[in-house]
Amino acid sequence: MFSWLGNDDRRKKDPEVFQTVSEGLKKLYKTKLLPLEDHYKFHEFHSPSLEDADFDNKPMVLLVGQYSTGKTTFIRYLLEQEFPGMRIGPEPTTDSFIAVMHGDVEGIIPGNALVVDPKKPFRKLNAFGNAFLNRFVCAQLPNPVLESISIIDTPGILSGEKQRISRGYDFAAVLEWFAERVDRIILLFDAHKLDISDEFSDVIKALKNHEDKIRVVLNKADQIETQQLMRVYGALMWSLGKIVNTPEVIRVYIGSFWSHPLHIPDNRKLFEAEEQDLFKDIQSLPRNAALRKLNDLIKRARLAKVHAYIISSLKKEMPAVFGKEHKKKELIGSLGEIYSKIEKEHQISPGDFPNLKKMQELLQSHDFNKFQPLKSKLLDTVDDMLAHDIAQLMVLVQQEETQKPNQVVKGGAFEGTMNGPFGHGYGEGAGEGIDEIEWVVARDKPMYDEIFYTLSPVNGKVTGANAKKEMVKSKLPNSVLGKIWKLADVDKDGMLDDEEFALANHLIKVKLEGHELPSDIPSHLIPPSKRKITE
Repeated sequence: MFSWLGNDDRRKKDPEVFQTVSEGLKKLYKTKLLPLEDHYKFHEFHSPSLEDADFDNKPMVLLVGQYSTGKTTFIRYLLEQEFPGMRIGPEPTTDSFIAVMHGDVEGIIPGNALVVDPKKPFRKLNAFGNAFLNRFVCAQLPNPVLESISIIDTPGILSGEKQRISRGYDFAAVLEWFAERVDRIILLFDAHKLDISDEFSDVIKALKNHEDKIRVVLNKADQIETQQLMRVYGALMWSLGKIVNTPEVIRVYIGSFWSHPLHIPDNRKLFEAEEQDLFKDIQSLPRNAALRKLNDLIKRARLAKVHAYIISSLKKEMPAVFGKEHKKKELIGSLGEIYSKIEKEHQISPGDFPNLKKMQELLQSHDFNKFQPLKSKLLDTVDDMLAHDIAQLMVLVQQEETQKPNQVVKGGAFEGTMNGPFGHGYGEGAGEGIDEIEWVVARDKPMYDEIFYTLSPVNGKVTGANAKKEMVKSKLPNSVLGKIWKLADVDKDGMLDDEEFALANHLIKVKLEGHELPSDIPSHLIPPSKRKITE
């Protein structure tokens, strides 16, 4: 149990005790940030208020993509199990938002029932109305993967004439709502159809400010040749670069995420490595969930502060009696200048301000006379939270992580590649020869022995200086060669005999072929004459 205090005065008088990070976040939000949000109508402009379930829920992964890019199949591949309500086909089959979550019994909960459940983090979706709720369900099933994460499947984004058909609800706004609350956003693209439709472009723009959560998957990559795949990858990066305005390049994972044989197996090793990287990223979500919620609360607090300054500035400029409507139009038109004034006056980064055009549209329907003037006490409370309480929670996050170091997603497709001969890299690099009775280095030892005996061995061993002359010919940096020396000098006598010298050359070959060196020498690489020493 950990204890820390909210602000300097209260720390002396009334210490607060929190057992978990989520408990601390809930308390901070309700007592310090929510009053500021309520006072300046933050929820009418930006995001609905947070509830306990938003802090308690498991990490969520949001899948977004045009129809028939393999979103539902991707979930089926991860779970290694079909889920209730699942439909797969080349046409737009998933016409609903499906929250795939853990449950003791398989079943479907309709949207209207879902948004009144206080234990689920979806209550605020009620604001999008029946047109959306009729297209929102929760599929529950017992599955080990879902014990650690929840997955949100979304309707396929339309292209061509289809995108002109109204869905009956604001699709981009719903995705933005989910983007604020999920831990990872996976954009799926089909290697055969890279065109980004207008609706998809709008969706990606709606995910602005959440670029740190976005990962891109180029799916169905096994269906095209290597040369064509390179062109497709380049075209995808070019297309994303025009829409996502960030200096960093978004991480793109290339693969074929389904359980069928590869059509063109030429890039099998690439697909395996990419899948392993993506799986590691998803598996880390439970471990980083508390930090993500803390980060999202900080982002929300910064936006709430800026919003308060904007609303109070508009209130201050309004006339007491006459010309209110005219002044309102004038203020909305000059909102960009108000942004600049606030930015200079309060030293706020331009990136913290809400979208100008969207804010101007929202202000049209509000009565500026009902806005509140600046209340310094509310802002000071939030500043205190950011300056002191968040720092204390960071310590608690680290303590929780050390107490639960093995919080990873398990089961489903994640199990198949973890251990055994089908694990990534099994039998390759330093793992070569792991299942063989003979010492794998012995294959090339005659070649290494010829070099060994040219280095003037004394009593069957060469000195470090003589071995170095040969090892540096590999052109590997000294830091790598130093590690190879430590691994090869099994008996730690500062010299290498013929077996240790052969082992050093074998490890050099492993590194030159692009594999990583092991941190400790694997048992199957230990020279036969040295195996008693290491036992």
